[in-house]
Amino acid sequence: MHPHPACASRRSVDLAGRVVAISADVPAIFDAPLPPHHKLIGRWVAARETSSELYTRAAARRHIEGVFNAAVLKILDPIEIADFRVAVILNEEDGTPAIAVICHSLGQIDLGWIETGNAPISWRAAAYRALEQCLGRVLPIFGYRDLFNEISMYYWDGEIDDEGARQSLIAYHGAGADELDELTLPSEMNARRPEWMIEANAAPPARLPAGLRQKLARLRTAHKAVGSLRPERNAWDFDLQVAYDYIPGIEECSSLPPLTLVPFDHFARELDDVGRNGMEMGFMEVAGLCPLPDANHIDDWFASLRLGAEFLLAAQELIQLDPAQF
Repeated sequence: MHPHPACASRRSVDLAGRVVAISADVPAIFDAPLPPHHKLIGRWVAARETSSELYTRAAARRHIEGVFNAAVLKILDPIEIADFRVAVILNEEDGTPAIAVICHSLGQIDLGWIETGNAPISWRAAAYRALEQCLGRVLPIFGYRDLFNEISMYYWDGEIDDEGARQSLIAYHGAGADELDELTLPSEMNARRPEWMIEANAAPPARLPAGLRQKLARLRTAHKAVGSLRPERNAWDFDLQVAYDYIPGIEECSSLPPLTLVPFDHFARELDDVGRNGMEMGFMEVAGLCPLPDANHIDDWFASLRLGAEFLLAAQELIQLDPAQF
């Protein structure tokens, strides 16, 4: 949403429920009507203002963008585990506006004490399991099982056990028997997982310290709240078929999300392999895409954005815990 210069004529237009004064200072040739997404957000802005100030079209654009951006940043600024950008975009065919939440972070989420701390393995595994089960509701992120499946298709033609993988490496990749010991097999890849990544090592809630148990409960409550949102009013809902209508070229992007919970220290080669296409063509970085045909839906969009932010803050607090204070 970029501001455009105003028109020279002294007529008025109806924008966002108010009269907009048109400046005489700029020639008409430089003018452009306010597009549908400015009008949509503008109606939402106008409904919240008490001032009767008049705006040129260019000033109206700047004001609409400023008010909307400030409201978004107020919600998203406290989030540190990922960076987001929000964009109001148009359907290429019918011009219907939508609001996209884009994740600008790339790579492994910083897992803090879960990855590098000295807390008991069972505590760390419980926290990691909760993040792996929940974060995908809001973040474009993949976990170990996703990575394993990608590598299985990439190297072993979908096989998941060593014998099947060996046969695939010989039949489809021309590997000789003497080379197999140097190639990654499923058991070797699984064995590289640190103990805190293994779900079976997670302690049940009753065996966790109260502080950690409370943070996990808050995370799951926030996760459930986001899951209860109606998809058509949810800032964090993403439907690829809808995205095709709004984001040109998205079908050429890698299907891989830009974020991962898999530690690079243990799986650098595999992450590089599956991420190569994304580095070249772009990752599927949309965290949410919500068509908004009516300004009355924008309050619901903000409410859902806030719920998702509260969920991410719950995850952030879990990661930033100091186990010594439990």
